[in-house]
Amino acid sequence: MTLLGEAYFFIWLIVLAIPAIWLGINEKSTKIYGLITSGIFAAFAIGSDYKAAIYLVSFCVFQLFLAKILIKQIERKGRKRALFWIFVILSILPLCIYKLTAFFDISMLGFIGISYLTFKSAQVVIEIYDGLITEIKPLDYLYFLIFFPCLSSGPIDRSRRFEEDINKILPREEYLENLGTGIMYIFMGAVYKFCFAALLYQGFSFIDTYNQWWSTLVYMYAYGFYLFFDFAGYSKMAVGISYVFGVKTPENFDKPFISIDMKDFWNRWHITLSHWFRDFLFSRFIMASIRGKWFNDRLVGASIGFVINMLVMGIWHGIGWSYILYGLYHGILLAATEIYQKKSKFYKKYKKNRLYKAISWFITLNLVMFGFLIFSGKVI
Repeated sequence: MTLLGEAYFFIWLIVLAIPAIWLGINEKSTKIYGLITSGIFAAFAIGSDYKAAIYLVSFCVFQLFLAKILIKQIERKGRKRALFWIFVILSILPLCIYKLTAFFDISMLGFIGISYLTFKSAQVVIEIYDGLITEIKPLDYLYFLIFFPCLSSGPIDRSRRFEEDINKILPREEYLENLGTGIMYIFMGAVYKFCFAALLYQGFSFIDTYNQWWSTLVYMYAYGFYLFFDFAGYSKMAVGISYVFGVKTPENFDKPFISIDMKDFWNRWHITLSHWFRDFLFSRFIMASIRGKWFNDRLVGASIGFVINMLVMGIWHGIGWSYILYGLYHGILLAATEIYQKKSKFYKKYKKNRLYKAISWFITLNLVMFGFLIFSGKVI
């Protein structure tokens, strides 16, 4: 079964959502039922692949023990940088093994959602070290990892926010309002994914049969809009289903094609992913560079941070030249945007001007679309 991708899933979703709705309307906790339902859908998604099932269970148990051991180590020895790096590396190690072996067509430790589960588990490890998380409740933590609407493609929730939702009983009126919003999101996401994205897919697949300069240009735009409607549709449905199960999963897209610069774009596109990298990679690099006085100019540090941040994001998508170049491309664009906005008197003078904003929007849109062309592998 493909989660959020085929009729079989939605039939089971309707059946399994009914008890969750009953619990919500009657002001009862949906946590245990939601955990069971997530386990059922994970099993459906894995199917007869027993290796993937073993990998998934092993990963969850490993990450749970890793988090609990880190808490004990901090209580005994305090927070030490070596401890931080050891546990962060251990947390992301299964994903690194999977990515490397997949590149060589061996594919060890692969299971549905390994990338997104790794983001979640690494976030917990980092926030334990920061002192923001001092206790791990096994059921809450496992539910957070395998929450089925966000299992395979996000959005990427944060553990403290998620646990607050699953341990809170909503008044009937509030749950019914969330239920209505959730159902609307599910239908909206379905239209995005199964109507708009499907039509665009047929369009750029047809255009790809031509070998002309103009066909590459049309392909670039069609592919870019296809990516948006496909992924935004999936994310919208995931958020909607989350609402049905009493969890207000954060939105993943906010009108990205109206962005007026590249920083604005990454605050609107795949928001939970870009904000994860911002909070747990970029910001930490900047703080470390300031503490260590690595650069004489903070703008230089920020520019290098943008390149590293986006390069890692590109590699996360896959160890291929198109993904690496895509990350490097966006890193350079973000660095250039930062330098321009900090140094340019022209920008400071005209940034609120309507014509300037219109031109900036047009340039940004085309830069974004060319990035999608890189991502598609058509450039290399």
